[in-house]
Amino acid sequence: MPSSKTFRIATLAGVLAVSGALTASAQQKPDPLTMGPARERGASITPAFEGWYQNEDGSFSLLIGYYNRNSKQALDIPIGPNNRIEPGEPDQGQPTHFEVGRQWGVFVLKVPKDFGKQKVTWTIVANGEVQSIPFTLNPGYPITPYKELGMGNQPPTLAFAEGGAKVTGPPISVATTLTGKAGQPLPIPVWVEDVKSKGEEGPAPARGGRAAAVATVSFHKYRGPGTVTFEPARIPAQKQGEKVATTATFSAPGEYLLRVQANDESGEGGGGFQCCWTNTYVKVTVQ
Repeated sequence: MPSSKTFRIATLAGVLAVSGALTASAQQKPDPLTMGPARERGASITPAFEGWYQNEDGSFSLLIGYYNRNSKQALDIPIGPNNRIEPGEPDQGQPTHFEVGRQWGVFVLKVPKDFGKQKVTWTIVANGEVQSIPFTLNPGYPITPYKELGMGNQPPTLAFAEGGAKVTGPPISVATTLTGKAGQPLPIPVWVEDVKSKGEEGPAPARGGRAAAVATVSFHKYRGPGTVTFEPARIPAQKQGEKVATTATFSAPGEYLLRVQANDESGEGGGGFQCCWTNTYVKVTVQ
């Protein structure tokens, strides 16, 4: 049986290989390599397929992120010709606000159990660059986002009220709904826990003289008509069940969807395992 380290490397290599093949076949003009130097502005945004997993009812979920190749240009692209999913309605839950850099597993597309060899395509047009990536039930792309098979690691859990319902894993619903006013900071409290991997006991290992965080929670705009400022935007939770809180300030009234992400020590994208991080949504009506 291969070691956990070998499995991690093989999994990551497979993901990169398939992702590169999809990008190369789908893009309409040459684009800088993912690992190449980022441009500050004027570059494209590429859809990213994290993989698929089967649901209890027999259907499948496609976990999807994106890569904004601009280092200093976040973009808002409304649903429509420049931000569409096909077949079906153009709006299938994808973001309309695109932060800089690689964003992992920000939404899920659910497809029926008889999906077979069909495909769903997400097209993003940014700065005149067209990126169109198909998503399929590729046999090389199954993932286990709720439990990493090698070490048994699981995603952090989040709750938005003390003792409230917990959410974990890929984003499949709105966790809570809030109301605020434009220009006034809105508190967003979050309670954080993380199940340890197999064989881990006691406190988290020390790093630089202090205990590692249980998880790091970050806050992101997902949809909405104005800008959103988080203070702070990233918060480490140092102990199980700890409450962390940010404030969100909205520049304009309207309906917003925020994304709240929690990463354990496996880091962004789970270090190649496509597990174990949590994304969920907070809906905010801003008056």
